[in-house]
Amino acid sequence: MSLDFLQGSCHCGAVQFSVCTALQPASSCNCSLCRRRGALMSPPFPAQELLITQGKAELALYQFNTHVAKHYFCKHCGVYAFHQIRNNPLHWRVNIGCLHSVDPYALEAGVDEAEESASLSEQTEAAL
Repeated sequence: MSLDFLQGSCHCGAVQFSVCTALQPASSCNCSLCRRRGALMSPPFPAQELLITQGKAELALYQFNTHVAKHYFCKHCGVYAFHQIRNNPLHWRVNIGCLHSVDPYALEAGVDEAEESASLSEQTEAAL
């Protein structure tokens, strides 16, 4: 199955990109950052499928814990657009809410525990 490039941007439009990715299975990650930002993410895709078409200098990088994953945000509006994943740094995921003409609320989604991190409920149970 061939995929078409989808267009996306941050909220203010300073960062714009094209990406070739499937939309399903969409998921939310259970890491500490993703739980707080609540983004719905695409399945992982190879790095070469993401093209930043405008505003590369307007991106801010955030890393934490192992400093392997790279989370990119717009410096102006603060919207998380995409990230390089921790368990395979050659792959990326995009915030589906940033994609033009895609309704993230129309997609079925689950919680992605593929990055080998304990969920919040597992951490809470272990602490008790």
